[in-house]
Formats: sequence, C-alpha cells, structure tokens
Amino acid sequence: MSRTTSTTLGFPGPFSNAASPEFRHASTFAQPPAAISRASIWTGRGVSAIISVLLAMDAGLKLFMLGPAMEGTAQLGYRSSIVFPLGVIEAVCLVLYLIPRTSILGAVLWTGYLGGAVATHVRLDNPLFTHMLSPIYVAIMLWGGLWLRDRRLRNVYAKLS
Repeated sequence: MSRTTSTTLGFPGPFSNAASPEFRHASTFAQPPAAISRASIWTGRGVSAIISVLLAMDAGLKLFMLGPAMEGTAQLGYRSSIVFPLGVIEAVCLVLYLIPRTSILGAVLWTGYLGGAVATHVRLDNPLFTHMLSPIYVAIMLWGGLWLRDRRLRNVYAKLS
C-alpha cells in the first residue's frame, strides 16, 4: 500500500484512490466553496448587526434585572427569579452567534430559545402577528443575516438540496 496524498480526504493514507467510482462523490467535499459577493456579505453583516443590537438590549435588560424585563416576565406568567438565568442564556447565545466560527451554533441555540418564546405566547393565546410570530421574525433575521454572510451555511444547504 502506498502513502499517496488523498484528493478525497485531504490527507495521506491508504484510501487515496480518487479515480475509483465510489470516491467520486466524496471528492466534491474537497472543492472550494463558491464565492459570496461583497454586497451580500455587507448586507448580511448589517442585518446581523441590527438584530444583534436588539438581542443585546434584551439580554442586558434581563442581566441587570431592569423594570421592563421584570414586568414582561411577570406578564408572561414566569417567576421573577428566572429573569437573570434567561439573560445569561441570551448573552451566551449572542456571543456564540457573533463569533464567526460558532455563528451557526449560536443561530441554532437562538432558534431553540425563540421556539420557547413562541410556545409561551401560544400558551397565553396572545395575538398572532404581534406576539406569537415576533420570535419567528427575529429568527428569520438571525438566519437571513447569517445566510447572506456565511459561505459555510450556503454550502450545507447546497449539499442537502
């Protein structure tokens, strides 16, 4: 067995026969990702910045246990002792979202958090477009901004479709 460079996996090894049919599909993973336009990147950064500022304000209200956060939490039927832990969760999700390497993980965690917000509004039978769907609007902005600026997310979607 020779130690040649693998074009399918990117490292030397005995399984480097890229010409064989079973490895042709795997070789698509080694191709460089498609380029994203500068306009798309900057639009994505702008959308992400807007939603990040809003989420940072919300996390800050909860972390400092300010009046609006305390009142809003009570109106939703939760104890006031839950406000600070929710702020910590939001802050962690936001930091993960803002770090390029962990931005997809941050978006996934935000999606779960926002799903809980939707469930809370459904439980309280709040109005559909102004309350129940507002977390969905936030998630669309989170993922939309990420889609526009992150090549990895586009590549995952392209491989799934």
